[in-house]
Amino acid sequence: MTASPPSADVAVRSRRTIITTLGVTQIMAWGSSYYLPAVIAPAVVADTGWPLAWVVGGLSLGLLTAGVISPHVGFSIERHGGRNVLAFSAGCIGLGQIGLAVAPNLAAYVVSWLVIGLGMGAGLYDAAFGTLGRLYGQGARSAITTLTLFGGFASTICWPISAFLLGEIGWRGTCLAYAAVQLCMALPLYLVILPRGLPQPAAKAASGGAVTPALQTGSNLPIMVVLAATLTLAAVISSTLSVHLLTILQKGGMTLAAAVGLGALVGPSQVAARTIEMVIARFHHPIWTKFASVTFVAIGVSALSLGIPIIPLALAFYGAGIGLESIARGTLPLAMFGSNGYAKLMGRLAMPSLIAQAAAPSVGALLLQRFGAYGTLATLSGLALFNVALACSLGWLVFTRGNVQVQPQSSATDLT
Repeated sequence: MTASPPSADVAVRSRRTIITTLGVTQIMAWGSSYYLPAVIAPAVVADTGWPLAWVVGGLSLGLLTAGVISPHVGFSIERHGGRNVLAFSAGCIGLGQIGLAVAPNLAAYVVSWLVIGLGMGAGLYDAAFGTLGRLYGQGARSAITTLTLFGGFASTICWPISAFLLGEIGWRGTCLAYAAVQLCMALPLYLVILPRGLPQPAAKAASGGAVTPALQTGSNLPIMVVLAATLTLAAVISSTLSVHLLTILQKGGMTLAAAVGLGALVGPSQVAARTIEMVIARFHHPIWTKFASVTFVAIGVSALSLGIPIIPLALAFYGAGIGLESIARGTLPLAMFGSNGYAKLMGRLAMPSLIAQAAAPSVGALLLQRFGAYGTLATLSGLALFNVALACSLGWLVFTRGNVQVQPQSSATDLT
């Protein structure tokens, strides 16, 4: 008895429908987890008296949990597709948010963040990228780029929502609202929209031509190490500044209002860079996206230490760089190693990045305490310049060992 092929299930739902679904759920997943403590942490401390370090540290423990499980997540997506994994993510984030809302003590609060961490590991960018790669194979590049365009609005949309909910129903009510979003919106969307099973090769080849992969993961350990290192270093820099940017700007003499106003430049710069990349992606290999990303970040972080009037330009460069980094993180491994085993590879690459992101805010706080804003920026600038060298090394390894060629794509923005 022959079951209907999974590729038919993929064909029923257009790329546009699947990518839009993942885009909307990504915004809410990031807003319900990674971006939440920045808004509610002061209210949690004021209401409970728990130490701020532990309140904010819940996110770090969640990221650590996400890093630990990420290889298994990638393996599961590779074998079974992303539908059930992403549904599991929404369930975990939702249950974790309920745990936060009813937490009677700090221990319960921390355990709830561990549950949310399971959801983060199974549902943020790397899992979504792996799902798209499993559905569309080499044709997933434009889908990944479009998904990051959605993701760029996560803080822009969710921070104001969180702040509004905080003022209306308190931090516990805010957590319950996000739990409802995950359990009543995201979870059903994953189960209804994402196809069951795995696509056939014909379905995976959709979207015309693509970058021709020329490497094999098993025989290119040096390339794998350099790739993991540059992705991890980029995550460390962005995670540190996402937490401490406003503090760094204030230590440089700005008021909080001025720091918030300038910090708001980062989001639009991310979206602008991703939009440009979406238009021109078909003309170049993703390694050039990676080069642009690390170069812009290095320019931005280095220029931050120079102060006014260059800070707006510095933040624009930095925002563009981290915006492109999200795209390179998903598209570069696909171009280098192909779609076979892509989801599993993304899970392996996510592990060091997420663990490093868990530690980065605490390390950044120590740097600020000991060396001040200038010393912290100097350290981050050194890391960013080293990452430029790593990206150059990666490019040399890829082009000399892999003989990488670029073939025309039908369109970088084709979602149909």
